[in-house]
Amino acid sequence: MTNCSVTPTREPEFDRVFKALADPTRLAVVERLGRGPAATTELADEFEMALPSFLQHLRVLEDSGLVASHKQGRVRTYRLTPGPLRTAEGWLSEQRGIWERRLDRLDEHLYEMKKDTT
Repeated sequence: MTNCSVTPTREPEFDRVFKALADPTRLAVVERLGRGPAATTELADEFEMALPSFLQHLRVLEDSGLVASHKQGRVRTYRLTPGPLRTAEGWLSEQRGIWERRLDRLDEHLYEMKKDTT
């Protein structure tokens, strides 16, 4: 049995990805960038918040490695960087496998218990 007070060893970047995706605004930005790159103003137009607040969200996404930006003239354009999403997907797949095996064992145990009582 795993002790929940023990923190597994992970790269700090891994935790930053999940923290970045935990916010609805940032998640919506990632979903939007899944359709293709977009300029800051194009992204910001979809949200009812002040531009400085929205820029903080973009900074968190960029610091997590989920997005990258480049500036051409006065326009900064953002795009997804797939590496961190693949890492998160791999971890989620591992967790799903662990829980499927645990539930299969529970199912077998309950089946045996039921069989023993009949």
